[in-house]
Amino acid sequence: MMNSCITATVGGSFYMVNYALKPTKNRADTALKFKQVCRHYPEVKPWMDSLRQHHAITDTFLYMSTGERHHAYVIRHTPNNTRRAVLIHGWRDQGMGMMMIARIYEKELGYDVLVPDLHAHGLSEGKRIGMGWKERHDVLEWMEHFKTDTMVVHGISMGAATTMNVSGEPMPVGIRSIKFVEDCGYTSVWDEFKHEMKSQFKLPPFPLLYGASIVCGMKDGWRFKKASPLNQVAKCPYPMLFIHGDKDRFVPFEMVHPLYNNKKGDKELWVTKGTVHAWSYHDYPEEYVARLRAFLQ
Repeated sequence: MMNSCITATVGGSFYMVNYALKPTKNRADTALKFKQVCRHYPEVKPWMDSLRQHHAITDTFLYMSTGERHHAYVIRHTPNNTRRAVLIHGWRDQGMGMMMIARIYEKELGYDVLVPDLHAHGLSEGKRIGMGWKERHDVLEWMEHFKTDTMVVHGISMGAATTMNVSGEPMPVGIRSIKFVEDCGYTSVWDEFKHEMKSQFKLPPFPLLYGASIVCGMKDGWRFKKASPLNQVAKCPYPMLFIHGDKDRFVPFEMVHPLYNNKKGDKELWVTKGTVHAWSYHDYPEEYVARLRAFLQ
């Protein structure tokens, strides 16, 4: 009986890691993602058409220090621009899924824009998703390669967790001003998976979550509790804007309060009323732009 329980726990732990961290089969289908974005944000299509007409958007590939080949979109606003936004997409999404935010930064705010496909997403190589923890190193490499005088890192969902993870690291030398925007990120991978296990499967964290974290440590070199934006924001000395919808049940709204409280120094919090997960810009487009403009100024 004991052996059967151990076997089931081990098997369940491997299954959970595969379920949560395996990329989607259509992860590189940028045309499908573009159609989905334009369905909800129709203003994106004419803007993208204009960028392509003027050769202002390019596909760029960069070899990471891990040896993986990663992809990003580079959008130029004007020649010799000294302001650049780095936009980070969410779990099982891709850079194309951030084009509604890219449009804000390029068209409304006058930034050049860098939109990477994270490890194991989009056109970037990788076998398993790192939930924004290992990906923080990739974002820093992109920032180093495309650094300029003034930068902002803006992420949504897992991209927001990635953004917060980046914020607690030393920044590339030469960036004079840097700010961070996190939109509906989680406190830690452990907390998010614990919430989803209870919400979707009615399961407690023990033993599967503990087992899955160990398996992840063995296979990929990181564990769920260590992957903590909550700890990273405590080390962040840069300005940060926190955004979260009060009806978010995927990344529970309650997570934004310890994140905000753990961040010292310059910070702002905007709670969007009646908004579900990752829908703040959709629900409040004009105020979203106004909040970004005010924060960045």
